[in-house]
Parts: sequence; C-alpha cells; structure tokens
Amino acid sequence: MTGRGLLRLVSAQICVHSAMTGSRLAAPLLALKLGYSAAAVGVLLALYSLSAVFLALPAGRLADRRGLHLPLNLAVTAAVAGAALAALWPVFAVLCGSALLLGASANTAQIALQRHVGRSAHDAGERKLAFSWIAIAPAAANFAGPLIAGLLIDHAGPQPGDLRAYRIAFAALAALPLACWWLLRRAPEAPQAPSIEPRTSQSVWDLVGLPALRRLLLANWLQSMAWDSHTFVLPLLGHDRGLEASVIGALMGAFAIAAALVRMALPLLARRFAEWQVIYAATLLAALALLAYPWTQGPIGMGLCSTLLGLTLGAVQPMVLSLLHEVAPPARQGEAMALRSLTMNASSFAMPLLFGSIGAVTGTAGLFWIVAGVLGVGARAVPGLSNVTPRVPGSSQR
Repeated sequence: MTGRGLLRLVSAQICVHSAMTGSRLAAPLLALKLGYSAAAVGVLLALYSLSAVFLALPAGRLADRRGLHLPLNLAVTAAVAGAALAALWPVFAVLCGSALLLGASANTAQIALQRHVGRSAHDAGERKLAFSWIAIAPAAANFAGPLIAGLLIDHAGPQPGDLRAYRIAFAALAALPLACWWLLRRAPEAPQAPSIEPRTSQSVWDLVGLPALRRLLLANWLQSMAWDSHTFVLPLLGHDRGLEASVIGALMGAFAIAAALVRMALPLLARRFAEWQVIYAATLLAALALLAYPWTQGPIGMGLCSTLLGLTLGAVQPMVLSLLHEVAPPARQGEAMALRSLTMNASSFAMPLLFGSIGAVTGTAGLFWIVAGVLGVGARAVPGLSNVTPRVPGSSQR
C-alpha cells in the first residue's frame, strides 16, 4: 500500500465521518432551539449509535462479499441523504431519521475502509502501520465536523443560530461525503479471500466461538468502557469541584489530543512491540490513571490524568484492528470488524445508563475506581493473545 493511497483512505474516512460528527452537534442544538426537552435530545443522540448496532453485521458481510466500493457508495448515499433531509426539513422527526442514516453511514464506511486497509497490507508490520494512521481519521473527524457545523451555525445566517444558518450547516455537511466518494472512486479493490465454508453454514456465533477473537473483543470493550466512563464522569467531577465549563472542555480536549497524538506515534511502537504487549500495557496504565483521577484536586493534576488516559486508550484500537485480521477467517474479516463495531456501539449506548445508576450510589470517585478494577481484572486475559502468529504473505489472507 502506497503512502498516497493510505492518505486518500484517511482523508476519505474523515470526510464521511465528519458529516456524522457535525450533525451530532447541530441536531441537538436545533432540537433545543425548537423547544424540545433534554430527554428528547438524549433520544436523538442515542439514534446515532442505535443504527450502527443493528446494521454493523450486515455491513461487514457485505464488505466481505463485495469489497470496498459498494458499501462505501451506499454509505455516501445515506450520509448525503441524511444531512440533506435535515437541511430541507429541519423538524425533530426528520432529525431523528437523519441521525439513523448518518450513524449507519459512518459505521458502514468505517467497516469497509478498515477491512480494505487490512487486506491491502502485505504483512503484519505494514498492517500495524496502516491501522495506526487510519485510526487518526475518527479523531480528526471529531474535531473537523463540529468545528465546521459550529462556525456555520454562528456565522452563516443573518443572526447567529437562526434557522437559515442551521440549513446551511446541514447542507455543507451533506457535501462532505461526496468528497469521500471522489477520493476513492478509482481505488483498486483489495484481494478477495476465497470463501472456505458455504455461506449458509456461517453464523456470527462461529466467530464468537474463536477464543482469540473473544479475548480481542474483551480488550476492545475494556477500552471502550474506560473511554465512555471518562466522557461521562469528567463533567460531573469537574462540576463537583467548581471548575468552569471552559476548564472542563480543556480537560476533555487534552484527552482527545493525546489519543490522536499517540496514534501518530504508534508506527514507531509497532516496530518494537507486539500488538498484545501494547494492549496489555495500555490497559494497566489506564487502570492506574483512573485510580489516581479522584485524588487529583486541581485542573493540572486532572489534566495529567486525562492526558495519560488519552495516550493509553488511544493506543488500543489500532492494535486490536491489526490482530483482528490475524485471528478472523480470511473470508470473514469484514464480519469480524462489524462484530467489534457492534459491541462498541452497544456499549456506548448502554454504559452511560449503567454509569448513572452506579454513580448515584458510589459517587463519581467510586465509579472511576470500579472501572479501574474492571480494567485490572480484564487485563489478565490480554497475554493470551501472545499465541497469535501473523499469517505469512501469500497465504489465504490475501
């Protein structure tokens, strides 16, 4: 895989993912402007993850059968339609439908692109390098999409935040996925793997039955749970300590920047350490950071813990994606990617509800300590991944 081709893949994912992240900022603000309650906004936000939960496995199977372009074209179509509908009819019911379309599109594109990157790599080292770079795309989209939407909402209309500004913001977001299609319209398909088993005999439970894949999904869920707990608890902890909103935002920004920076440095780590070693060290360090978090009183100490969490949790995803291509059957790597995506989106949908119930009993500090304990116990399963060996070039993987 050439550097130029990888840059196109990263840029394409940023474009289609930014449409979703930008809408995820604009749609709740518009719903509040229209007079809807915070509970209604919560339902609206949940729809972005809900569609991904139900469509992840079909998207992965489609990528296994048809490669990159058909799933990507469907994702681009859904993203353009979702944002355009919100621009044409900015009412709550349409915003809900837009959220379903945009959430499904971002997830489908991500699965297809990750599978394509994994199958295009020539060996395990190149795969780790490629996944380290492709993992930067969601972080960049989380910055670019809300920035574009926020600037247009504030400055594109006659008055900041009027309905015309929202329409323009959604229209601009609808144009971003078209750039994704243009960047990859001539991208060659990755080599397809021959299907060993009859399609009718395949079930997702066959994949779940693989011990190494279960360990990987556990490691990925631990990372997702810690990420969600930090996102959920940090505003509460900052509010309890009387921190200003801008300070809390800076702490969350430090976490996001650290997660992006470590993914840029991962190509160096990937040459020196095995994937399981990076996952194991990151999980233990994240547990230590969560243990220390409640003991830090000022923003500087909290910022150090937030940065450490970003560095550790940001390192896990590329390593999990690389190992997934080793443990999954060659003809079902897209389905394995989809299974990972399903568990992450289901966790992101359910964990905040659980965190709220636990936090009401233990307090914010207790919640951090409980999550740290789960990370410490769950990390014991990671060394079992040391038995995973890379497939040799020219095997059925390609």
